[in-house]
Amino acid sequence: MKNEEKLKGGCICGKVRYQITEQPLFTQACHCKNCKILTGSSYIVNTSVIENTLKVEGKISSSVELKAGSGASYRVYFCNKCGTYLYADYDSAVGRLTLRVKTLDNPDKFPPQAHIFIKDKDPWLNLTDSAICFEKMYDPKTTWPKESLNRIKNYLDNKSKEKS
Repeated sequence: MKNEEKLKGGCICGKVRYQITEQPLFTQACHCKNCKILTGSSYIVNTSVIENTLKVEGKISSSVELKAGSGASYRVYFCNKCGTYLYADYDSAVGRLTLRVKTLDNPDKFPPQAHIFIKDKDPWLNLTDSAICFEKMYDPKTTWPKESLNRIKNYLDNKSKEKS
C-alpha cells in the first residue's frame, strides 16, 4: 500500500490517531449480547488487521480481560482522554487485532462481509443478505477471502520462523 493510500482513523477527541499499512483482512458485524452491552448499540462493526500493520500515535489504555459472545477472552484498547474504544486483542485471533470500523476516517469502505451471532440480533433489525449471516460464529477458512487467509498465514509463518 502506498503512503498516500494508508488507512487512517482515530478517537473522537483527536488525541489518538492511527494508520493501517495494509488492507484489513475481513470485516464483520457482531450482534452478540456482550458487544451490545459494551457499545450500548445493536451491534458493532469490526475489521481484522494483522497486528504489525496498526501504528498508533497517542496515549491508549487497555481494559480488564473481557469475554466475547464466543467465550473467547479479549482486551479492548481506548483513548486515555475521551474513552473511544479503538481496537481489541482477542486471545483466539493470534496475530490479528480487531479494529472498530467506525473509528476509520473513511469507514464506508469496509461494510460487513459477515453478520455474526444473529441469534442475539434485535428483532426489529432486518438483515437482507442471509448468505452472510451466521447464527453464531463462522469458520474463517471457508468464509474469508483466500487472499486474506494467505496473508495471515504468511505473517504467522514468518513470525514463527523469527522466534526459532
